[in-house]
Amino acid sequence: MTIANGRHDHLAAQHRLLARGSVLPDTYLAVAMDDPGIVEDRVGAGTGALARDVVRIERGREGALPLAAARNLGVRTALERGADVVVLLDVDCLAGHHLVEAYAEVVTARPRWIWSGPVTYLPPAPPDGYPEDPAGLATWDDPHPARPQPEPGELVHSTDPDLFWSLSFAVAASTWRHLGGFCEDYVGYGGEDTDLARTALALGIGLGWVGGARAFHQHHPVSSPPVEHLDDILRNGRLFHERWGEWPMAGWLEEFERRGLVRRVNGHWERETPSPTSSLAPKESTT
Repeated sequence: MTIANGRHDHLAAQHRLLARGSVLPDTYLAVAMDDPGIVEDRVGAGTGALARDVVRIERGREGALPLAAARNLGVRTALERGADVVVLLDVDCLAGHHLVEAYAEVVTARPRWIWSGPVTYLPPAPPDGYPEDPAGLATWDDPHPARPQPEPGELVHSTDPDLFWSLSFAVAASTWRHLGGFCEDYVGYGGEDTDLARTALALGIGLGWVGGARAFHQHHPVSSPPVEHLDDILRNGRLFHERWGEWPMAGWLEEFERRGLVRRVNGHWERETPSPTSSLAPKESTT
């Protein structure tokens, strides 16, 4: 299951790689967030074909994308169709050859955990694009250094909710129902991942990393810090503080403060009207 708004080329590439995996998912589902351009599609033929189904959700409050609610809708739809293991993969992520197989195996064997896989952030694509065969894609393998990096066949357990991310993870149906999904009070960018991980740990659900479920994040320009998401981060950060007693995303908030975009008031962060000389131009980054 993936959620998307735009990124149609990335979605199509993800579809093609999933269809070449060692195990095909029984259902491939895209949740289109206010995007009529995302449509059902099919890759391959015969027993090797993989269809993409689509469900839709409108924008959330204040025009923000409903990331948490969209993921919940996608998982709920998959469970209603009989899924016992659900893999959530960011639309920018290409699945490694064994991703679906590795997730299915570990979730079936250890269902009381939420399992994540290493993600490689790819550089800009060469003129002929990223490899679309699993072997060629594997040569780019270089997992993000800020997260656990288990080797294929290796499992790592974690008790740090800040390391969890929704780029690539898998969960058993029974565990998802116990967890209750993402808190849909989060609308737009930021905070919902760490909230989910904290909720899981509070409920006795483990967090783990599985080396065989490797994914590759297709390059796209991003800003560092994500200035375009400033209002979302402030709104969701305030909600996170109400639920957990502290602000998340401290590094970004401190960088916003250095740029004169936010200020601290009685232990909270508020938007600051920038001076005309403030540099608001986003700095491109690959992470």
